[in-house]
Amino acid sequence: MLTGGCFCGHVRYEAEGATFNQTNCHCSICRRTTGAPFVAWFSVPRAQLKLTSEPKRFRSSGKATRGFCPACGAQITFELDGADEIDITTCSLDDPNRASPVDHTWTSSQLAWVKLADGLPQFRASRQEG
Repeated sequence: MLTGGCFCGHVRYEAEGATFNQTNCHCSICRRTTGAPFVAWFSVPRAQLKLTSEPKRFRSSGKATRGFCPACGAQITFELDGADEIDITTCSLDDPNRASPVDHTWTSSQLAWVKLADGLPQFRASRQEG
């Protein structure tokens, strides 16, 4: 069982089962919604995520919604329309080391001043798109 939540503790969650899609995303939308050069995410089946309170949600693109704490603004989730999975920000975990990234995605949008030296695989788009 993985546990985590937002900065202020208003939104807490529990995620059961094995994680997948553990990645560092470099897309411009992730950067703009967090103010960070890239964001670490992991996925779980939607049915295996239990939230203690509902995050506020907004459409960040024509096909996805992001969830964040209405009190402190910390981003918690990313939901692609129609998907059976939900992405969770890795660093909202109580122990982020339990779901470390295994690659970098959307490096086609990577900032020029970010130098990756961790040896993880890099994908110019998502893993599924190559």
